[in-house]
Amino acid sequence: MFDAKAFLATVPQQPGVYRMINAAGTVIYVGKAKDLKKRLSSYFRKEVDSIKTRALVSQISQVEFTLTHSETEALILENNLIKEYLPKYNVLLRDDKSYPYILL
Repeated sequence: MFDAKAFLATVPQQPGVYRMINAAGTVIYVGKAKDLKKRLSSYFRKEVDSIKTRALVSQISQVEFTLTHSETEALILENNLIKEYLPKYNVLLRDDKSYPYILL
């Protein structure tokens, strides 16, 4: 079983991208955050309301993360990883018809 508390103790408060992996070693979700510790902690609270999130969390056996220098870099990396892994729980960014952009 995934030890969220021990894992979260190792996560920095920096921007980055995370990959949630099931027992078979398959990436089931890719996400980004400006604060990885805060974002990843939100998945493991007892009062998570979303059925989709509870289902996702119940399948996690490992979480990996990659630190980035900025939120923009995280957005680009997240997009590339979603296209590479096609994770079950990612719905947005799956097709290659559009590319996320940032309005300046």
